Amino acid sequence: MLIADQINLLLPQTQCTKCGFDGCAPYAQAMARQDAPLNRCPPGGEAGIVALALLLNQPILELDPSCGEHGPLRVAVIDEQYCIGCTLCIQACPVDAIIGASKRMHTVLPDDCTGCDLCVAPCPVDCITMVPVLPERAWTSSDATTARTRFERRARRLEQSPASLRHNTEQTHLEDIPNDAEALRHKEDGSTTDAAPNKQAMVLAALARARAKRGLP
Repeated sequence: MLIADQINLLLPQTQCTKCGFDGCAPYAQAMARQDAPLNRCPPGGEAGIVALALLLNQPILELDPSCGEHGPLRVAVIDEQYCIGCTLCIQACPVDAIIGASKRMHTVLPDDCTGCDLCVAPCPVDCITMVPVLPERAWTSSDATTARTRFERRARRLEQSPASLRHNTEQTHLEDIPNDAEALRHKEDGSTTDAAPNKQAMVLAALARARAKRGLP
């Protein structure tokens, strides 16, 4: 087995990119080339660093704080009341742990979520939060194996259809997202949901920030 593959097997396969690479495998390859230190994986924590140090016969280092901190396992939760169905979180999820469709409510499959939090930043209405898994538990090697399988399966799917990021959904562009409160509150059946005024303001402010970043009116 190539050393890069051995290293990859020791990584948690959350695909969070906090190491500065586009996933666990690229980070493993960089370590194998001695182009990256072994202390840049927050999800792996101290135990991961020790395992890598033993494999690579290198000194044990403290986790690089610029990459983040090791913490309890968390999963993403979507506030479905405010989800506008933009699909940006689905496109960002590296393991297909979010289901939904364009302009329809999305939800996270907690058993499949790796806690990478890559779905949080793209959400234009700030309706995704990371919450601790209860009861608290550690990320296991079995979890890592499952996550790697899901990640590789997603990668193969995207390779077969490179112009699409579909997972029972369509690509949606920010231009298609409603920019007024009434549209945000309008349901498919024509009814409306009375959201709290401060929450409406928060949603609209988030949309305004997202549109400003894209240079949209």
